[in-house]
Order: sequence, then structure tokens, then C-alpha cells
Amino acid sequence: MSKTTTMYKKVLLTGASGFLGTYLYKALKAQYQVDTLGRNTTNTVICDVSENIPQLKTNYHIAVHSAGKAHTIPKTEKEKEAFIKINYQGTKNLCKALENNVPETFIFISTIAVYGKETGTEITENTALNGKTPYAKSKIKAELFLQEWTKRNKVNLIILRLPLVAGKNPKGNLKSMITSINKGYYFNIAKTTALKSIVLAKDVATLLPQLENKNGIYNLSGEKNYSFKEIANIIAKQLNHKKVRELPYFFIRFVAYFGDIFPFIPINNAKFKKMTSNLTVSSKKAVKEIQWKPSNLEKNFKIK
Repeated sequence: MSKTTTMYKKVLLTGASGFLGTYLYKALKAQYQVDTLGRNTTNTVICDVSENIPQLKTNYHIAVHSAGKAHTIPKTEKEKEAFIKINYQGTKNLCKALENNVPETFIFISTIAVYGKETGTEITENTALNGKTPYAKSKIKAELFLQEWTKRNKVNLIILRLPLVAGKNPKGNLKSMITSINKGYYFNIAKTTALKSIVLAKDVATLLPQLENKNGIYNLSGEKNYSFKEIANIIAKQLNHKKVRELPYFFIRFVAYFGDIFPFIPINNAKFKKMTSNLTVSSKKAVKEIQWKPSNLEKNFKIK
């Protein structure tokens, strides 16, 4: 589809001010007319979809829903409920607003957390959705709702399940890793080669214009899987640090035991397991069906 043709089409994007959303907005803006929906006044449509049904006065060819709550561990019931309210109820409210003029395509940004896997290699889209965290449960509920809603309203649905996402000023685990390396208290665990799937935000954004009128659920992973050591060294190089130091496996395992008892210790058994276990997804389906072409992380991951 030519750029001239797509520029006449309109896209509604939620979460445009978020980490991934800024990349999505830039890529979509190059090919479509883009309206954004969110709470702050910089958006075209100002609305908190977790609380209200937005008033939409425009017909959209594509809706891209990337807004959501992530990167936090809830400590109270209210914080747990916030995931359902934002990620699930927010999705329902957005769809309710679109029902008067349904889009041709709805693109939903989801997560590999829906699988509920702490370990695994080349996990496929056919894997059961057993996520137990409030974040995972809220995304599962949103996915299931969207599958029913798009079928009923004859809308094309694309669900993208993302692993760790890299880009400028990232959030979550990558943000913590960058901060720790910069301050000099991050370490790798010696003799650990556990691999993780990781994608570049720019690659996800570049893919979006190719998804118009497509259907399907897709994992996205990078051009290869990386160990925490490799990721840390990519970051350290940009911070002009020497290679990140290593500490013995059994020493860290010992410290992690006490981390479960004393919260001030930066590593516990859950974190230790995550750092020493493979967790990768297969994106073969995306490569074959939607022309997913991830870039090289070492050359293209810029932290600032």
C-alpha cells in the first residue's frame, strides 16, 4: 500500500506519550493521519478510558491500543485492581466508543506475560494463557474480550505479544539495569548463559503500518536471543564503563536466600531464578505471516 493512499486514512492511538507509544506515534504519523487518546492535554481526544467512555467524533480506519499499566508490582488489593481497571476496563470502554463507527483493524499491544512462564524456550502463540500476576490476568481478559468484540463487529484484530522492549529511556527491568550499571552496583552471575527474548521499540513501530487489514496473534522477538550479560555489556559500553563485573553463581544464590527475608537486599530467589533461566518466545509465525524483520540489538539499541 502506497504512502499516498494511507495518508488519507485515520488512526486512533492510545498511549502515545508512553515509552513504546512515542515510537508508534512517529511511525504511524509518517503514513497516516493520527489522533491520540489519553489523559493529558497534549492528546487529540482527552479521556481516561479506565474511568470513562471517550466521545469520538471521527471515523478511524485503524485503532492502536498501546496504553496500559505495567512495570509495577502491586502491594495492595487496590493496586491489583488497578491493572484490571486500566488494562481490561479501559479496553472495554475504548471499544464501546468505537462501536458507532468501528475501525477496519484493531491492533492491541499485549505481552508474553500472558503465558505465565518463568522459564521456557521458543514459546509459541499456541501456549496456554496461564499468567497469574495481576498484569498478566488483565491482559488475558483484554485479549479475550477483544477476540469476541472484533468477531461480533467484523473488525480485523492483531494482538502483538511483546517480551522485553528496548529503546531510548526504557522502562521496567531495562531501566533498573541501566541505573544500576551507571552507579556501578550491577553485576552478572558467573557461568550463567540464560537467554531472554528482547525487541527494539523501533522495530515494533515500523511493523505497524504493515498490519492494516491483517488478523492474528503474534509473538515478537529479536533477531536473536540475548543473555543478561550480553545486554548489560551493550549498555555498559554506551555508558563508557568497562565490562560489568561478575560474581560467583553460588554466592549470589546464597545472597538471594536472604533477599527473601530482608527486603533491602537487591536480589531474592525470584529474581535469581529469572536471571538464571531461559525465557524466549518464537516469532516464526510473525516472520512468515506479517513480514516481521527485527534489527540487530547491538547496533540499534541506543539508551539515550
